[in-house]
Amino acid sequence: MQAARTVHPGLREHVSRMTGYDLRLDPRAVHHGLPGPSATVIISFDEPLDVGWLGASSGRHWMLASGLHTRPALIRTHGVQHGIQLDLTPTGCRALLGIPMSGIARALADLADLPLGIPADLHARLAATTSWEGRFALLEGHLLGLLDRGDRRQAAPPADLVRGWAVLRRGHGRVRVAALADHLGWSRRHLVTRFAGEFGLAPSEVARLHRFGAALELGRAGRPWADVAVRAGYADQAHLSREFRALGGQTPTQWRTEVFPVVQDAPAAAAAGSTA
Repeated sequence: MQAARTVHPGLREHVSRMTGYDLRLDPRAVHHGLPGPSATVIISFDEPLDVGWLGASSGRHWMLASGLHTRPALIRTHGVQHGIQLDLTPTGCRALLGIPMSGIARALADLADLPLGIPADLHARLAATTSWEGRFALLEGHLLGLLDRGDRRQAAPPADLVRGWAVLRRGHGRVRVAALADHLGWSRRHLVTRFAGEFGLAPSEVARLHRFGAALELGRAGRPWADVAVRAGYADQAHLSREFRALGGQTPTQWRTEVFPVVQDAPAAAAAGSTA
């Protein structure tokens, strides 16, 4: 089963999605964690998460943070997946993890190695709590407490970069880099340098992830793939299929039929509480 929580109003600038999951699967099942336009925090219960990039070795983490990336993370389920996933905005990375999004770009970082995050005693309390409502309440309280701290270790991202990110998000990545640079009053070189410094990827890569994220949202709705390609701004269905293989290591059809219930596919604006 999966459980979704409407993000607390005080966290919405920082957290775009909060999802719990308790799944029993074929022990051979491997889940493809696809790239997208957000950072991810995973808090695992029962056993550590066994995860690694496609084509690389895996490691085990009880609590994991990953920034923007352009290849899939393979999660070896071993038949059980139980935990909570948070999707963070660039502002959320600084406020809740204590680092800019670039600090975990293309990385699978242990949460214990970051300046802020989830302390070990809270992880134990979350694991021992039997209801999703109780777990979400504990986690929300901790995150809101981080925002209320007077000694925050990281200021918000620069306003011009937040504005540039918002332009790409609202345009679902269908914005030319030159147009974005003009909008911000920067040279293309300066734009690339500033984006890499804050987000860890060039603006063209960030735009690519926003466009891919838009395609995933349309794909979840069950639209024909040719329609998804057009609506998301790809040249044609073949272009979309190539992008799925490049970013996700699988075809669009394989993604749709994957046996592992994809946590990142839970609705971003899900109802409060849990749903089976």
